[in-house]
Amino acid sequence: MSPTRTIIMGAAGRDFHNFNVFFRSNPEYEVVAFTATQIPDIEGRTYPAELAGPLYPAGIPIYAEQELEKLIAEKKVNQVIFAYSDVPHTVVMHKASLVLAAGADFRLMGLKTTQLASSKPVVSVCAVRTGSGKSQTTRRVSLILRDMGFKVAAIRHPMPYGDLVKQAVQRYASYDDLVRHDCTIEEREEYEPHLDNQVIVYAGVDYERILRQAEQEVDVILWDGGNNDFSFYKPDLQIVVADPHRPGHELAYHPGETNIRSADVFVINKVDTANPDAVIQVRQNLASVNSRAVVIEAASPLFVDDPAAIKGRRVLVVEDGPTLTHGEMAYGAGYVAARRFGAAEIVDPRPFAVGSIRGTFEKYPSTGPVLPAMGYGAHQTRELEETINKMDVDLVIIGTPIDLLRVIQINKPSQRVRYELQEIGQPTLVDILKAKFGR
Repeated sequence: MSPTRTIIMGAAGRDFHNFNVFFRSNPEYEVVAFTATQIPDIEGRTYPAELAGPLYPAGIPIYAEQELEKLIAEKKVNQVIFAYSDVPHTVVMHKASLVLAAGADFRLMGLKTTQLASSKPVVSVCAVRTGSGKSQTTRRVSLILRDMGFKVAAIRHPMPYGDLVKQAVQRYASYDDLVRHDCTIEEREEYEPHLDNQVIVYAGVDYERILRQAEQEVDVILWDGGNNDFSFYKPDLQIVVADPHRPGHELAYHPGETNIRSADVFVINKVDTANPDAVIQVRQNLASVNSRAVVIEAASPLFVDDPAAIKGRRVLVVEDGPTLTHGEMAYGAGYVAARRFGAAEIVDPRPFAVGSIRGTFEKYPSTGPVLPAMGYGAHQTRELEETINKMDVDLVIIGTPIDLLRVIQINKPSQRVRYELQEIGQPTLVDILKAKFGR
């Protein structure tokens, strides 16, 4: 029989992983194309032959998702794999309907076919939505494990925006490694805070090779999830973070609900700033589909070097990009800090936005009067810098997880907002991790 002709729909992450672990060496399938969305400028490239393997000596072309229907017909496609995250369930089924009407099968791939087993214990930190607080939860877990005497590597969900061959396996142990690997702002936001805590970070494209290398130097693997995707590795303990600022989303987005149903531990984050009724609603929704999981409530308190510098000032707030874009949040930690510490005015950046930054606002109109720290490459980073420096404000409040001043030059004073996870009440993550891995 002829191989099943397949297209994988993705965003330069889960799609590549599914290909690597299931399709790459499988002669029963022929992957004729990837389609891409969410990530700027990924379409028009090729998944390289060096990574695609001997069945694909020319590599695999990557097209814009808008071409999917035409590609199904032109390439005589038998099935389409949906492989990206943080989309409403209704959107998944709209994509499915398009594929089915075009004559192909529509497929979602689950845990058994995509998760790799490790020889070391694995703790995964995933979420119900982008921007729920995975990063600070992962940092908290890494420090607890380190205090327990374990050497830990955080393996981060992929963000391969550059040369895919060079990015196949990446190891970060110092800030110099961020420069050496030419990291984007989005990559730095995830890697730099771990390096601040002296935790090794791995990332890249080929996650089996990454895992096998990390196993050689650490005691515990810590999966640091992206968006609301589920882990690439089979976890011994699965922690899932929920956000009461978006009650109801935990049951309405893919694959966040998958995380809920398979979780061992729920962390309901931001309870200090959320409506109490929303916290109760999220707790009830989580229990309605998974009553086995332990529930921890937590806060992410804000820290600013000089809160008095904010009071009475006209400010620009710069926030984490993915939280505002496909996370659909109108604001983040920087906005909360501006309000809490008495900013006279939060100036809307839209009139000053240039190039792709202006395009981001057009694509995500629900964003509040804040600036997403978009930096998918050097050109967009320069446009972010230009947008900030055009603005007539007294102060820039930086709510991104990194020190933005390391990558751009700002021509006005700034204050950086930091946030860490703090559990409230019992049990705590310390209790859970000691019970699971105590020695």
